[in-house]
Amino acid sequence: MPTPHEAEKQHTGPEEADRPPSMSNHDTAPPPAPSRNPCCLCWCCCCSCSWNQERRRAWQASRESKLQPLPSCEACTPPSPEEVQSWAQSFDKLMHSPAGRSVFRAFLRTEYSEENMLFWLACEELKAEANQHVVDEKARLIYEDYVSILSPKEVSLDSRVREGINRKMQEPSAHTFDDAQLQIYTLMHRDSYPRFLSSPTYRALLLRGAPQSSSEA
Repeated sequence: MPTPHEAEKQHTGPEEADRPPSMSNHDTAPPPAPSRNPCCLCWCCCCSCSWNQERRRAWQASRESKLQPLPSCEACTPPSPEEVQSWAQSFDKLMHSPAGRSVFRAFLRTEYSEENMLFWLACEELKAEANQHVVDEKARLIYEDYVSILSPKEVSLDSRVREGINRKMQEPSAHTFDDAQLQIYTLMHRDSYPRFLSSPTYRALLLRGAPQSSSEA
């Protein structure tokens, strides 16, 4: 004859039978799921909210259009021979010239580093913005497009600059990316600019203006 305890086991219903066994004193509870930042901090790309998912889809689509056409504001009238020659005098003169930026950006495209110029231009546009709401949105887009490790257009920044950006993104301003912009400007100056001056693209522009300069003399 079964004991009362055994009888209770025999009459256990299907719902109780399917119930998972309780933890013993030796079992440990699984660690709690890590909390996620609220969606106001989605710029950090660590949460899975719908806003961030839409941005990731946009990044994925941008992989095929990474090399964007030059905007009309940069694709200006052809530079004069004197202006082309001045680009070899200093990187600052090249970058202060709309035509120079256009030609240099086309050169960077051939070296698969066009994102450096795109980032620099985006920072210049951000610094000219006075509306705080627009600043917030543009700062987030710049972070997602050029700073986030998930972006196909990520620029090369050191850890110190990245940490500074992460702190400043708590309250974005028009100067959130100043240090990063300077670092990318220096990178283009030291790395890409010397090769640009020796490139067939720049030499062709110099030769194109040579006959005109000699005729004026």
